[in-house]
Amino acid sequence: MKSPTRIPGRRLLHSPGPTPLPDEVLHALMRQPMDMGDPRNDETIAACEAGLKQVLQTQSADVFFYACNGHGAWEAAIENLVPPGGSVLIPGTGHFSESWAVQTEALGRRVVRTPWIEGLPIDPAVVTETLRADKQHEIVAVFVVHTDTSSGITSDVSALRAALDDADHPALFVVDVVASLGAEPFDFDGQRVDMAVGASQKGLMCPPGVGFLACNAAAFAAAERNPAPRFYWDIVRRKSELSYRKFCGTPPQNLMGALAVSLGLIQSEGLHNVLARHQLLASLVHAAVEGWSEGGALGFFARDPASRSNAVTTVTVPAGTDVDGLRALAREQYQLAFAGALGPLQGRGFRIGHLGDQNPAQVLGALATVEAALEAQGIPLGSGVTGGGTRRALLKLAGR
Repeated sequence: MKSPTRIPGRRLLHSPGPTPLPDEVLHALMRQPMDMGDPRNDETIAACEAGLKQVLQTQSADVFFYACNGHGAWEAAIENLVPPGGSVLIPGTGHFSESWAVQTEALGRRVVRTPWIEGLPIDPAVVTETLRADKQHEIVAVFVVHTDTSSGITSDVSALRAALDDADHPALFVVDVVASLGAEPFDFDGQRVDMAVGASQKGLMCPPGVGFLACNAAAFAAAERNPAPRFYWDIVRRKSELSYRKFCGTPPQNLMGALAVSLGLIQSEGLHNVLARHQLLASLVHAAVEGWSEGGALGFFARDPASRSNAVTTVTVPAGTDVDGLRALAREQYQLAFAGALGPLQGRGFRIGHLGDQNPAQVLGALATVEAALEAQGIPLGSGVTGGGTRRALLKLAGR
């Protein structure tokens, strides 16, 4: 049998998740699993709990891990907080808020939606108005997507917390941080979040496979009162000192070992520095898109510059653009993987991920390769007095 042709170097991964893994994390995944009685199991889980609390910026929350992806963590939040037939408010952010809403309805709950306005973050005033209209306080929780990875838009968590306060409504404040944690500022205690919902495969620099909930006393009390039948997802059952009970069975040891390493790397770099690095990388991508947009064909989906994500940038394309062909060209010929837009944005744009274990050199390489693919597709690009998109990113990095 003829062996496949070797492709030199690494294929660069610039999707918004999964993201590139540090070598230390890859090495942790190769370790031999331990028997269930080995005390290193408990030490690893404790390290993950402590490290995740640091990234979430909480001293008050309990952390619960699941062997699942972000959709599994969504289901855990629904099943723990919302009684059968109960209502939640899910403000519109596009693909991921609607996906969470559809999943919530599939589990027998009711969803109140606020309209999604393309290109804009969640409007806190609309959240306040919707909650004030709920005179009987039937809405038990507000489910907010912090960063919608399809649109590349990040909403203001503090303003949304204030929206609940302005409405004087008792609903729990639940925030999806799947795409934002480790890339965007987030303060569980300071922003008075009741439950955070997340996963391992984005800013936490791990493979897919670990979902988590972080909840305060109010959220845990709601789970204790909730009559919804559940077992695997039940945080009340999982609150234990025993690792077997914490995972409702055998922990995913290699994934947890990798997560402990990645959280240690974040702690070593310093959370403030991690967030500053993501802000820098985003600024390079944004500079490039500004340059490309001068050609009249490309642009930002996020209309408000302040809402443009530090994790992922969604670039709009002209109608009829072969986005899948653009991505295939970059992936198969140039060895760069980036993402298409999802849901209502499918075919209307592409996404460049700039989160996780990345540095300016990686991002500049990605931008140059995207630009080459765009040129090969004949998509008009700006060149201006300061040069094209990649040139603008270079100047941004150089401080010029």
